[in-house]
Amino acid sequence: MAAQNSAEADFYGQLDKHNVSPLWTVLSRMVPPSPNPSTGVVTWPYEAMRPMLLQSGNLISAEEAERRVLMLVNSSALGAPYTTDTIYAGLQLILPGETAPAHRHVAFALRFIIEGSRGFTAVEGQKLMMERGDVILTPSWHWHDHGSEGDGPMVWLDGLDLPVYRFLPVNFAENYAEARYPSELADNSNFKFPWSKTAEVLDAKKEDPYARFDYRLGSGEHLSKTVSAQAERVRAGTTTKKLRETVSFVYHVYEGEGYSLITAPGGEEKKVEWEEKDTFSVPAWSVVSHTCALESGDAYLFAVNDRPMIESLGLYRKEEL
Repeated sequence: MAAQNSAEADFYGQLDKHNVSPLWTVLSRMVPPSPNPSTGVVTWPYEAMRPMLLQSGNLISAEEAERRVLMLVNSSALGAPYTTDTIYAGLQLILPGETAPAHRHVAFALRFIIEGSRGFTAVEGQKLMMERGDVILTPSWHWHDHGSEGDGPMVWLDGLDLPVYRFLPVNFAENYAEARYPSELADNSNFKFPWSKTAEVLDAKKEDPYARFDYRLGSGEHLSKTVSAQAERVRAGTTTKKLRETVSFVYHVYEGEGYSLITAPGGEEKKVEWEEKDTFSVPAWSVVSHTCALESGDAYLFAVNDRPMIESLGLYRKEEL
């Protein structure tokens, strides 16, 4: 037996020299019996995030930072850019009179406006005014800059597909020669989804305890080929059905308060208590339900998801429990 162990050790020891490795020692990790995302459930209460955002505004300008963002880093993963295994999210701040300089990049981005008014994002010559709850798109390789003509801070949630470029290393950026890309005010744009229209769909059947709106382009396609978004309404005192999908999410609470029960693929259940403007992550293949703890009214949730890439790769699965 000792001779066999010695022979195995010698065998394994010489494999590295030839740039090979035995699959059988790691097979269960590479082909697991169930999905095993490396990220976990993490919460970012806005009560804790907002003071740090404002402090960053006192310390560094938008021009210096280029993008003044607090990245939402999943503590279970390998640091930034992982908010989930496939989604990057961050909280971005623009103060009155500031401009975040124009640039463009391969990565797709969407913004969900959390706080403030009279802020704007200019995308390929369209100046889009931003109000709370709006979704603004900056598609791949589109010039864009941000600014504020309001009196208070503008804060929004960034959602990008940056983790994808860790295994597809083709993302890069280009800065524009001037701080602002030439733009004109656009009242209607394919790059903007006002919250008023989203709420209209969610509230169309108020007698239903739950409603979901999937953001789509005019063509009916997802917002991008990698990440997209959805909004949900949960009536006071009700709980949604438990659902498990091979999709990960970064949730943000537009309005209301309540909690979500999230059971990750490993079997650990977490209760995430939330209120307006809080953000939390949900790993893929987690069992999820949302409860609105209000005595009356509704809770409204927004979520960035990786549904487009999961569906296009033929990896989508769903279980209602």
